[in-house]
Amino acid sequence: MPSVETRGNSIRVKWWGGEYHLDDAGKPTKRKKYESASGPEPGVPFQDEDEAYNFGLDRESDVRNNRHRPKSKHMDVGDYCDLWFNSIELRVRSQNKYESILNAVIKPYWHAWTVAQITPVDYDQFNRYVTKRYSESYKQSILSVFRMLMDDAVLKYKLRDESPIINQRRRGRFEKKQTRRVKRELPIEAVHQLAVNAYHVWGYAGWAHIWTLAFTGMRPPGETWGMQRGFTSVHWPAADPDRERRQEAEHRYKGMHALRVQHQMYYADGKPTLAGPKYDSYRSLVIPPFLHEQHEVLLASHDKPFLFVSPTGKPMLSVGFTKNYWYQIRDGRNEVKPERGGPRVARTTLPAVVEMAGQDIYRLRHWHRALLDEPGADIAEVAKEARMGHELPGMVGVYTEVTRSMELRVVEYLQEVWEKRVVARGLWVPPFPTRLPDDLFEGAKPLFSGLPRLGLE
Repeated sequence: MPSVETRGNSIRVKWWGGEYHLDDAGKPTKRKKYESASGPEPGVPFQDEDEAYNFGLDRESDVRNNRHRPKSKHMDVGDYCDLWFNSIELRVRSQNKYESILNAVIKPYWHAWTVAQITPVDYDQFNRYVTKRYSESYKQSILSVFRMLMDDAVLKYKLRDESPIINQRRRGRFEKKQTRRVKRELPIEAVHQLAVNAYHVWGYAGWAHIWTLAFTGMRPPGETWGMQRGFTSVHWPAADPDRERRQEAEHRYKGMHALRVQHQMYYADGKPTLAGPKYDSYRSLVIPPFLHEQHEVLLASHDKPFLFVSPTGKPMLSVGFTKNYWYQIRDGRNEVKPERGGPRVARTTLPAVVEMAGQDIYRLRHWHRALLDEPGADIAEVAKEARMGHELPGMVGVYTEVTRSMELRVVEYLQEVWEKRVVARGLWVPPFPTRLPDDLFEGAKPLFSGLPRLGLE
């Protein structure tokens, strides 16, 4: 029962808040923790003892019916962000992204709030704030993290009764949102020009890299940077360290060329690291003969464990690809003019690929999917989705599978595209790189790197 105390003109009521004191080990004891109030609202005193007593009864009723939130649950948003972040398990890149959003946006904005204080109106103001201040993609990332915070505050930590994020039909003036990038049509001649530019900027590795993206749909740059020699079609599946997967692949891909998307490479704790592909989309990709040949001669020209390396043999993760390579490949470059009194550096003038203006290299992954969708390709939807590292939703995804005949059709079609749209039109093709003499190596070239791996087999 609540206890009422009167001191002069002040009336105070105490009631059990549903919690117990903790011992030195942090375990609950049998000693109850009481809460108290001097009025029904802050700054408003009780008019008499009956009002105070009834107020205490109401609070105890809330405790019995799980409607009461103890004062210890009135957690600051900043403290809650730390608690929430330390409880989730993410890959390194997602972890860094979430931590950055929490520290740079969510904590500073809500620094003076408790979790329970945030109302739907407050959330709408926060939404407008991030909309005006940040790009659409970053805004969506911020709101996604905040939604997860609020959902867990309700379901897991019981800091709120309901989320302040309310989904309802739109009211007011309609504003169409740009949810997808505007894509220019990208003819194969433009892809060829990218490859030509890449050859002059990067060497034969650049030429092969552009066609690899365009004819496999791999996710750049992580999946291509992480493509090791042992998982290329030149050595896979014979070199696969997984015995069961190797035996199955040798049977399935007999007479075809296939590579294995097993890793992506990125920085973790400041060091190059291998991890599984995005969404754990491990997959085997059949490739046309022309692309297998490009990979074969490229690997013969160097002794590194990765398929794509810089002209000096460094992993591509460390060379600043976007600034030092991609901008020249996409936007072209002019002949270098010498500094006054300095030497003249000769390099090829490259034209800009206007269809790719402002686009990043990921556009080639989209181009590959469009290529598979073209009339006459005759490729099953399940094969296209599997090639992109996706799964068909619903029962269609449960009952369908990629067959060997589907993959044979993919190989046939991609080789036809190369021969009819590149070779038959007489588009320029560079000479093969010089093969390194075998006697330069003490033993075989390494098939796999010694980089650390995150959560892999």
